[in-house]
Amino acid sequence: MSKLVTIYGGSGFVGRYIARRMAKAGWRVRVAVRRPNEAIFVKPYGVVGQVEPVLCNIRDDASVAEVMRGADAVINCVGLLAENGKNTFESVQADGASRVARIAAQQGVAKMVHISAIGADAEAGSDYARTKAEGEAGVLEHMPQAVILRPSIVFGPEDTFFNRFAGMTRLGPVLPVVGADTKFQPVYVEDVARAAEAAVTRADVAGVYELGGPDVETFRALMGQMLAVVRRRRLVLNIPFGIARIVAFFAELGQTLSLGIVKAPITADQVKNLRHDNVVSDGARGLADLGIDPVAMESVLPDYLWRFRPSGQYDAIKESAKNLRA
Repeated sequence: MSKLVTIYGGSGFVGRYIARRMAKAGWRVRVAVRRPNEAIFVKPYGVVGQVEPVLCNIRDDASVAEVMRGADAVINCVGLLAENGKNTFESVQADGASRVARIAAQQGVAKMVHISAIGADAEAGSDYARTKAEGEAGVLEHMPQAVILRPSIVFGPEDTFFNRFAGMTRLGPVLPVVGADTKFQPVYVEDVARAAEAAVTRADVAGVYELGGPDVETFRALMGQMLAVVRRRRLVLNIPFGIARIVAFFAELGQTLSLGIVKAPITADQVKNLRHDNVVSDGARGLADLGIDPVAMESVLPDYLWRFRPSGQYDAIKESAKNLRA
């Protein structure tokens, strides 16, 4: 019988790519999510019955243990960009990750992979970065042999980075950003999935790996690349951190007063994170150590950002027509 892997958060942006790769590698895949009815799309990743979404709340011991039962490996992809109700950074990224590792140790699971993030730091002022580090510590406490993957910003068709800012280009001539000079090293989601597969299937992979793509760019430069792809001219306006903190305060207040109906476009914690570069550390092991040649942004962004062009899929046809008339 083929081996079984339980992927917590396996229907999320990164998780779904890992689920697909593990299925193609012949594993049975249990996709543990809060809303399995919304994760039916993972089932065609394998043959009938190979990939199954199952109900799980990472904040609950019994729930985590039940979906892990019989698994040969577990992969934790659960994380937050912003807190929402009971899903706080502490409960999900710190306690949740530790819970998965503790129960994996109790059940004798052979392999665990934990998706963390570059910038995880127990001393960080950001709750996001601090709880990422606490989650890593909890994982290693219970599963010392676990592999921890720390990606930079992850890009791909379902990302919430390039898609979000490309959507904002439709709203006006100005594109506001916070931390225009902060550096990032975006990594392709498929490369992160390949790294996770290697961490599960290869005996020589152990420890911490920081995952970044081939390009290190400032936030402003990344927006320039995105604008070139969507064929729009916009003024990239840097919002000073002091003003961004004020904007975030009122944005979060509005979210609270609206009972979450109006989502804050930026939070104070995100402003803190944007003060720090998000790139692979000097001397850190990365994709090359896993035998993975990272994919460049320029070869992927046009494949999914074309819909934000002025004429969408017809933009290239219109340009071609202009050349014919000339």
